[in-house]
Amino acid sequence: MTRLKMRPLLTVACLLATFGSAMASGEEGRGDGGMLGFTPFGANDQRSLEQRFDAQLDPADQRAWLKQMSSEPNQVGAPHDKANAEFMLAKFREWGWDAHIETFSVLYPTPKKVALELQGAHPYTAKLNEPAVDGDATSGIKDGVLPPYNVYGGDGDVTAPLVYVNYGMPDDYKELARRGIDVRGKIVITRYGGGWRGLKPKLAQEHGAVGCLIYSDPRDDGYGEGDTYPNGGWRPADGVQRGSVADMQQYPGDPLTPGIGSTPGAKRLALKDAKTILKIPVLPISYADATPLLQSLTGPMAPSGWRGSLPLTYHVGPSSAPVHMTVLSDWGQKPVYDVIATLTGSSEPDQWIVRGNHHDGWVFGAWDPLAGNVALMAEAKAIGALYKEGWRPKRTLVYASWDGEEPGLLGSTEWAETHAKELQQKAVLYLNSDTNGRGFLNAGGSHSLQHLVNQVAAGVSDPETKVSVRERLRARMLVEGNGKNASPGQKDDAKLAAQGGDLPIEALGSGSDFSAFLEHLGIASLDLGFGGEDDNGGIYHSRYDSFDHYVRFGDPTFEYGVALSKMAGHIVLRTADASVVPMRFGDFSDTLDRYVAELHQLVDSTRTDTQEQHQLLDQHAYELAADPTRPVAAPARDSDVAEINLAPLDQAAKQLRQSAQAYEVAYNERAGTGFDMPEAQQRQLNALIGQMEQALSDPAGLPTRPWFKHMIYAPGMLTGYGVKTVPGVREALEARRWNEANQYAVVTAKVLDRYRAQLDQLTALLKKTS
Repeated sequence: MTRLKMRPLLTVACLLATFGSAMASGEEGRGDGGMLGFTPFGANDQRSLEQRFDAQLDPADQRAWLKQMSSEPNQVGAPHDKANAEFMLAKFREWGWDAHIETFSVLYPTPKKVALELQGAHPYTAKLNEPAVDGDATSGIKDGVLPPYNVYGGDGDVTAPLVYVNYGMPDDYKELARRGIDVRGKIVITRYGGGWRGLKPKLAQEHGAVGCLIYSDPRDDGYGEGDTYPNGGWRPADGVQRGSVADMQQYPGDPLTPGIGSTPGAKRLALKDAKTILKIPVLPISYADATPLLQSLTGPMAPSGWRGSLPLTYHVGPSSAPVHMTVLSDWGQKPVYDVIATLTGSSEPDQWIVRGNHHDGWVFGAWDPLAGNVALMAEAKAIGALYKEGWRPKRTLVYASWDGEEPGLLGSTEWAETHAKELQQKAVLYLNSDTNGRGFLNAGGSHSLQHLVNQVAAGVSDPETKVSVRERLRARMLVEGNGKNASPGQKDDAKLAAQGGDLPIEALGSGSDFSAFLEHLGIASLDLGFGGEDDNGGIYHSRYDSFDHYVRFGDPTFEYGVALSKMAGHIVLRTADASVVPMRFGDFSDTLDRYVAELHQLVDSTRTDTQEQHQLLDQHAYELAADPTRPVAAPARDSDVAEINLAPLDQAAKQLRQSAQAYEVAYNERAGTGFDMPEAQQRQLNALIGQMEQALSDPAGLPTRPWFKHMIYAPGMLTGYGVKTVPGVREALEARRWNEANQYAVVTAKVLDRYRAQLDQLTALLKKTS
C-alpha cells in the first residue's frame, strides 16, 4: 500500500499492552456490536452453519486435487488445461451445483522459434530451457511444455550491442543518460524485480531499444535468498520466469477485443492495432544464460544499487560483441475454459456473490494458481454438502475457476465483459484468490469490506500458532512496523494495528482476476491468500512450480489451504445470508482521508525536492561532486511545481465523513430492531448497498486508459501490479502533469459526491419507518 505520511513509532510497552488487549477483544469492532449484517439470533445460526462448513474441509482433498491437476503442462491451449476444466465441471455437478463451461476464443501467441547467442571472440549460445531436477517427478516431462517465453512481446530477429539497464524502470534510464549511455538501436538486458515485467520491454521500446532480455538475478530470488532447488526452494541457475508482457495498464483481457467479450461474433481488432502488444522481441532467461552476456559488457561500472549477486563485475555496457536474438510466434487463437457453478438464492436470487480463482498455469502451476484453486474447490464441496442437507443461501452463489489468467487475465475479463450489464445489476461482491502458501493472511480490496474481513479473520485459527489469523497478522504488523528498516507504509500499518481494532486491508492494483470486476465494472472486491513463510518465490512461473516443490516448500500439510477455504468460505456464507449486505462505509471514508492526506504530503515533498534540486543545479554541485575520471552528468532539471488545488477533494472527503457517520448511527439504530422493516424496503436497501462501489467509477475512465473506470483504485502506469490510490490525481502529480492533477481533483471529487449522495439515500432508507 502506498503511504507517504510518516507516523511516530510506539513504545514497546505500549505495543505489547495494545496487542494483549486486541487479542482479548474477539470479533467486536466499532459500531455494529456483533456480526455485521445479522441479528444476534441470526449470528448464532450463522456460526453454527460455519462450523458445519468447516467440518467438511479435508486437507487430503486439496492434496489429491493439486497432485492430479499439476501432473501435466497446464498452460492455455494445453490438453491438460481443458482436462482440468472438465474435471472440475464433473466435481461441481457431483457436489450439487448447476455448472457449465463457458468458452472464449482469444489471441494467444506461442513460440515457433526462440534463440539467443553472443557473437564475437567469446561466443555463447543460450540454452533457453530448464533441465530436470532430482526428486521432481514432473520436471523431466517434455511433451507439451512450451519453452520459456514472454507472451505478447513482438516478433523479431535482431542483432545489436547489449546494454544493462538494471530493473529497466524510468529512474534507471535517467541514470544511464547521466552516464552518456543511449539504448537506441541496442538490445537491453534487465533483471526481474523493481517493477512489473511488462514495463521493462515497454520502456525499452519507448527508449528506442530493438530487443529486451529479462533475467532473474540470484540476489532477488536465487541463492541470495536461500538454498536453490532441489536443496532449497529458491530459483536454480537454469530456472526461468515466464510471464506476460502485454501492456495491461491499457486494458487486460484479449488484446483484440478491448471492452467486449471475445465471443464468436465479437468484432476483433487487427493485430497491428492492438495497443497492448509490444513491437520489439522479448525473452526471459536464466541467470546461467545471463552470466556470459553480462560478462561481455564494457563501459562504466554499474551504480552500487544495480549490482546483483553473480560472480562478476557489473558494467552498463555496451557489450564487446553483438547479441543476436530471435523470437517468432504463432499468432493464433486458443480457447479458454471458464468453469462456472451456481447455487440460486432462495430469497434474493438477483444478488450474486461471485468467488473466483484461476486454474491455468505456466507449465504445471502447483503454487500459482492451483494451491488457491483447490481451496476454492474445497469450499464448493463443503457448501454443496450443506445444500444437500437442506441449507439454502439467501443470495445466489457463483463459483468460477478462470482460464487464461497468466497471459493477461483473459478468462475472467472476457466473462466479466460479456456479462457486464447483468453483473452490474446483480453482483454485490467478487472474492478472489490466486496463489496460497504457509504463513500470514494477505487481504486486500474495497475498504467497505474491511470490517467483514476482520470479523471473519478473528474467527479463523492460524494452523501454526493457534491464535486467530487476525491476531497473528497484527503481531507481524507491530513487529515489522517497529523495525529499524521499517518503511513508511509498515509504520502506518503498525500504528493502525496498535489501536486494537480492525487491521487495515491493502488497496488492490492488478495482477489477478479481480481487475475486471473492481476497476472496470465497479463491483466491491476482495483478494485473499496466505504466505510469507513459504519458499515459492524462486520457482515463480517456471517448470519447477510443481507438486513436489509445493509439498516441500509451500504448504506441506495443506493446513493453510484449509485456512484459506475457511476465510473465503465464511465471507461467502455471511454475505450470502446476511439480512443486510455486510459493508461498512465509514471504513472507506477513513481510508480515503488517509489517501487525501498522502496527496497533500506528495505535493509538499515534490515542491521541496524540486527546490532543492534546482538549488544544487544552480550551484553546479553535481559537477563539483562528480569523480572526473568517472563522469556522471547532472540530472535533467525538473519542472517547477505549479499551484495545485486539492480543495475539491478535501471538501468531498469531509462531507463523505459526515455522511458516513450519519449512516452508521442509522444502521446501528436499525440493527437494534433486528433490521425490522418491510421486505420491499429491505430489498431496496440491499440493492443500493450492492451497487455502492459502482458510484466510485467515472464512465470516462482514467487519462489515456478509459477501460479503468474506478477513481480510487487502479494499477499504476509505471508500477504494473502495484496500486495507485486516487490514481487520476496521484499519477498526474508524480508525472508532473500539473493541469491534469488539478483536473482530476475535480473529477474525483464529483465521483465522491455521487457516492456520498447514494450513501445518504441508504441512511434515509434505514430511517424510514413505513
